[in-house]
Amino acid sequence: MAERRMFTKKITESDAFLDLPLSSQALYFHLNMAADDDGFVNNPKKIQRMIGASEDDYKLLIAKSFVLMFESGVIVVKHWKMHNYIQNDRYHPTVYEEEKGMLEVKQNGAYTLSQNAVDTKCIQDVYKMDTEVRLGKDRLDKDSLGEDRGGKKPRTPKSTYGEYKHVRLSDDEFKRLCDEFGLMETEKAIKKVDEYCQETGKTYKDYNLTIRRWGFDNKKSDAPKGGIDWSKV
Repeated sequence: MAERRMFTKKITESDAFLDLPLSSQALYFHLNMAADDDGFVNNPKKIQRMIGASEDDYKLLIAKSFVLMFESGVIVVKHWKMHNYIQNDRYHPTVYEEEKGMLEVKQNGAYTLSQNAVDTKCIQDVYKMDTEVRLGKDRLDKDSLGEDRGGKKPRTPKSTYGEYKHVRLSDDEFKRLCDEFGLMETEKAIKKVDEYCQETGKTYKDYNLTIRRWGFDNKKSDAPKGGIDWSKV
């Protein structure tokens, strides 16, 4: 295993990462330090407990796709190859060959699940958000915390989802989608809507409703005309 671990600012200084609670950020750094030369970690829960991070911190990294989790309990750092380049004479292949076989490497170097892995549900999608994830609570104002100010309706904080960050959902909306459809199916639906917005420049007032209407496979017929080519998603 390589002694040094590197981090790219493209990830660690992105809005998506900085929106995470500091405890989730710390857990991410520790998971990277513990990973093998392909970015796999076989004891993420132990590391979580060891540094005093919460279960929500771990779930948030999964929900935001900073790490990908397998049924075996092993995880992989999604942007590992963007963070690290290991010379051949120092590289030691991962022992988790089955899990690695479920992944593809995108053009930007990030890991993504292969279509076969998603279709056969090789990745655990029963890891539901059974507690409300906490996102940037120190940065929320009174309105977002649910307090009425001046008789106005309190605003619900929303987080961005998808590779292109077009989809905006509240924690409760994301949790309900996961509870109803499973984490993996929800992430697939978010991906479709996010890519459609990127390709067309279209925006939606209510992404939760949009995802429910045509983001899932069983509602393809409701997708907008001239929109996503489902055979290529």
